[in-house]
Amino acid sequence: MHLKKLLAPLAALALVSATLTVTQSAYAADTLLSQGKPALASSTENGESPAIAAVDGRSDTRWGSLWADPQWLRVDLGATATITQVKLQWEAAYAKSYQIQTSPDGNTWTTVYSTTTGAGGNQTLSVNGSGRYVRMYGTQRGTGYGYSLYEFQVYGTSSVTPPASDGPGYVMANPPVTGVVPSTKVPPAQNPPVTHREFQANCSVSRTNLNDDPIVFPGLPGASHSHTFMGNRTTNANTTLASLQAGTTSCITPGDRTGYWMPTLLNGDTAVQPDGPQVIYYKSGVIDYTSVRPFPPGLRYVVGSPTSTLDEFRNHPGAVEGFECGDLTRQWDIPANCVAGSQLNVRFQAPSCWDGLHLDTPDHKSHMAYPIVGVCPASHPVAVPMIEFKMAWPVSGNMANVHFSSGRGYSFHYDVYNAWDPAVLAALTTHCINGGLQCNPRGFDQYKPDRGAALNENYELP
Repeated sequence: MHLKKLLAPLAALALVSATLTVTQSAYAADTLLSQGKPALASSTENGESPAIAAVDGRSDTRWGSLWADPQWLRVDLGATATITQVKLQWEAAYAKSYQIQTSPDGNTWTTVYSTTTGAGGNQTLSVNGSGRYVRMYGTQRGTGYGYSLYEFQVYGTSSVTPPASDGPGYVMANPPVTGVVPSTKVPPAQNPPVTHREFQANCSVSRTNLNDDPIVFPGLPGASHSHTFMGNRTTNANTTLASLQAGTTSCITPGDRTGYWMPTLLNGDTAVQPDGPQVIYYKSGVIDYTSVRPFPPGLRYVVGSPTSTLDEFRNHPGAVEGFECGDLTRQWDIPANCVAGSQLNVRFQAPSCWDGLHLDTPDHKSHMAYPIVGVCPASHPVAVPMIEFKMAWPVSGNMANVHFSSGRGYSFHYDVYNAWDPAVLAALTTHCINGGLQCNPRGFDQYKPDRGAALNENYELP
């Protein structure tokens, strides 16, 4: 049962008539540092209340926790900052006892504010501290429900100059996509119901055990950990859009010459390669699936991080199904044992909102963002296909020595360098994603055969 639906009238009353100003701010001119930054929480109430919803600048989305104590919500400011003010916009489910804490590393915390008499509503706290991470640590709920924040805003000053929008490391889109407003439309119900908005790219391994990464280490052969490549057969450290477009592909669809790669899986010192075509889904990541546009040629980005902690992997934005084998599901590290004869599987979703301006940025991530409760943020208004890797490796039994070239299981990440034939990608996006179909690589939905396919029997445009 959704807390928001249960307590909406009370929440509205709390926001209008029970606004609490803990102290008058002397720091109104300081900068809002937290909006749009990575957020992590001890738990979430359901799929509609993620941590990132508390730092999105929207009062119609929220983070909600499980109904237990203690719980916490933290934001990563990206660099050490002087913290002068924290604003909390509570839903009706608030914290009676909580602390505001700062940390340089996300491990050691210093309390800069504490109360045992919190009353909810809107709270403005003047604080004095510093750190890269700031969190609300709740120890006693004010209701029988969880903790629920519409907004968690951290103000102060950062020693880091705001990033440029061009210069070294930025690859500009030509032409850029501007003037887009994130769609909040809910497509009308259909009969039979629309349950999937996707098509598959089935791609086999194309290159193995290559220490190249043309996104992170362009022009530097051997500079990265070992990768397993799928799709384009020419991908290497010197890859460009032109070289991908001129290359061939291991994907079943000839028009998909995209380069896909991920860290090599190792059993001890022996590389284990996925066997046969792997499933790479192209889905709608937003509620309004009719608003999704094809990737622009040359768009590239990294999903996840080789330096992720287990908590960061488990709570990564988007759906992270984690690892599976046999009857084990939702494992956040490679299981210690997998039933003999099973396979190790992983599923991990990519961001699906683009800023419309950059094909790449210095961190290979900032030009992309995850939807927040099914809507792209205003900073990244262009809805594009949401890629989901579904990989399977033929390894089972004792998994004690199984790991990635990047480290533990939760270091799993992957790279995408788009080189689809634009007309083929547009046809599949329009027919399958915009059309609300569950398509195979041809763009055919076996549950709705009357809708036909986007491609012919050779997986080409008819």
